[in-house]
Amino acid sequence: MNVAKIARRTFLIGAATVAGGVAVGYYYVRKPYANPLEEYLGEGEAAFNPYVKIGQDNTITVITPRAEMGQGVHNTLAALVAEELEVGLDDIEVEHGPGDFAYFNGAMLEEGAPFAFFDESFLAEATRTFMRPIGKVLGLQVTGGSSSMIDAYDKMRQAGCAARHMLVSAAAKQWNVSAKEIDTANKFLINTVTGEKLSYGSLATAAARIDLPGELKLKARENWRILGTSPDRVDIPSKVDGRAVYGIDIDLPDMVHATVRISPRFGAESVSMDDTAALAVKGVEKVVPVQTTTGSGYGVIAENTWAAFKGAEALEIEWGEATYPKSSDALYSAIAKRLDSPADFSMRDDGDVDQAFADAPRDKLLEADYRVPYLAHACMEPMNATARWKDGVLDIWAPTQAPTVLQMTCAGLVGVNSEDVRVHATMLGGGFGRRGEVDFALYAVELAKQTNGRPVKVTWTREEDMRHDTYRPAMLARMRARIDNDGMPVAVDMHLAGQSVIASVLARTFPSVPPSGPDKSLVDGAFNQPYSIDNYRVSGSAVDLPVPVGFWRSVGNSCNAWFHESFIDEIAHMTGKDPLALRLELMKAHPAALGVLRKVADMSGWGRELPAGRGLGLAHTLSFGTWVAMVVEVAVVDEEIRIENVWAACEIGRALDPENIKAQVMSAAIFGLSSAMGQEITFEDGEVVEGNFDEFDGMRMRQCPAFHIEILETYHKMGGAGEPGTPPSVPALVNAIFSATGKRIRTMPLTSEIDFVA
Repeated sequence: MNVAKIARRTFLIGAATVAGGVAVGYYYVRKPYANPLEEYLGEGEAAFNPYVKIGQDNTITVITPRAEMGQGVHNTLAALVAEELEVGLDDIEVEHGPGDFAYFNGAMLEEGAPFAFFDESFLAEATRTFMRPIGKVLGLQVTGGSSSMIDAYDKMRQAGCAARHMLVSAAAKQWNVSAKEIDTANKFLINTVTGEKLSYGSLATAAARIDLPGELKLKARENWRILGTSPDRVDIPSKVDGRAVYGIDIDLPDMVHATVRISPRFGAESVSMDDTAALAVKGVEKVVPVQTTTGSGYGVIAENTWAAFKGAEALEIEWGEATYPKSSDALYSAIAKRLDSPADFSMRDDGDVDQAFADAPRDKLLEADYRVPYLAHACMEPMNATARWKDGVLDIWAPTQAPTVLQMTCAGLVGVNSEDVRVHATMLGGGFGRRGEVDFALYAVELAKQTNGRPVKVTWTREEDMRHDTYRPAMLARMRARIDNDGMPVAVDMHLAGQSVIASVLARTFPSVPPSGPDKSLVDGAFNQPYSIDNYRVSGSAVDLPVPVGFWRSVGNSCNAWFHESFIDEIAHMTGKDPLALRLELMKAHPAALGVLRKVADMSGWGRELPAGRGLGLAHTLSFGTWVAMVVEVAVVDEEIRIENVWAACEIGRALDPENIKAQVMSAAIFGLSSAMGQEITFEDGEVVEGNFDEFDGMRMRQCPAFHIEILETYHKMGGAGEPGTPPSVPALVNAIFSATGKRIRTMPLTSEIDFVA
């Protein structure tokens, strides 16, 4: 895309900042936040920076301020510090730490820039430079966008390096020797001349007062001892023996329990409510109205969670009508209307697409429409939060991906500043983007206002969780391609329509901040792929519907990768080309793409002769900075599909924990395959139908294929690990089914047309 085309458009990059008109000077951006650990130090502890504190008893605590939801983030974040501090992971304690602006994520918003990851033009780099400080200015302590390692890679290594430098300087001063004569190992400082030793803890208080030099020298990669390996995870022992605390485990003195019953029709309120039967339930104490930007309904406060559940069930409520199309078919029709109208915006518009199609003969045209449904996150731990409003201070205990967002959004509910809101982040029983939302905390705070200073734990029922999710949006795609006489695509046109995730999130989280410009997530996974086609357009249309949609693992990539990579496969079939060969030709300008394609082809034995009823499917997606090529193998067994193997080659640039990255790719692929196999959120009379796992199931262990994953590290920039395995999994599966059966499926879930082996 050329500079002129970009200059003519307004993009939604850092929507909250751009729309809010935030302007900051160099000084403000450079100024560090105060160290939040100073407020939480125990007796004999010294804080070196927001990430490291050391006690006189030689206990070293590393703060890993990102949500641990099973992805092992605490292990690798701790390793970044431990590597430079010259200690092992078994030498340290690991804590999430307080919710605080000091732990802002500076890398996450870079993903919002309207450029492909491989675009390093002046304009792309200038935009990224602009985006980097926004996370700091807004104080966004958020886990998302597969950005945790990218954000922490420098600053947490620097935190460990700084602490080590300060300790060495303190020892040099005490021994009256040069710092060059001091070595460190196993939490001790060693005088290499005399052999004397001092523990880190004995010097912690003095060392924490030492000023740092202007520049810190980090260890060269060839000297790493922990990074680049796969040590045992620090979070596993507590999860095995039950010490790990999730939000649903919170138990405080004098605590009451509650649940919520929110309108099943989004945006509607109750017409009437009778709580007589609810108050008659043993243990129910109070029924109170709840009204927030995320929903309207009632809270039931009780002595225990079961009483709250039974009380909520006993409420007799007449709800208002839905103001949107009430059935799934009607919702799809509303989205489809946008495909018949001009697009709102084009995020990629190379060449002259309209002219390329103007005189295309029918036998050189390929056209197809695709559809994906609304999807729930279906976290194993239902939504919950505990809140206490007492003496002018609001405490929130929550399994959250966004502690400072909770601070900002909940403060106004009780009329205090965000610094008077203390968020205690717990472990998460699944996140996938859902726990970056604020609804579960808002409801807890509203109910805490009714409990006279007693903490209240608000636990949702599974049905309340499933039917009040912030869903992966339903999307439709209209695709067309023109093929030349050599069987190569010379023009591709993609029109994508669905709800704007950004607009929906802003409306319920920061309603005073209007969305500005097009939502990049509508076209993510399509416009920014490394394909070279002369005439190439990817456009989007946002559909205005009140169904809440949000960030679902890999966001727009989860839909658009399937549209894009299935359509590429259709082009290959139409022209008689091998799907691998076609991709290698179309992506020949990008060595990283070629590397993973060739690697996965070798791993899977691509091109081998297969017996009847078996098929291999290929897909490639670049998302969150990681290039992933994936091959899925399926077999037809008694007219049902069995997924047998998944091969994936991933170019991540720098693998800080290779085995954990492989685990994340496997997890993400299973997440995507589950969605394709049978997951769907449907609507009747304006209400979500599915309420539990029996209606919204995932892949079972007996259905899980064998995984074969390889990590490459040749690219010059580091990518993320948590989400990139999801996008290519669905098209690789669909392409494999076509290879095995000759059946091309363009509607999700696949169970609308085939069955899988149970």
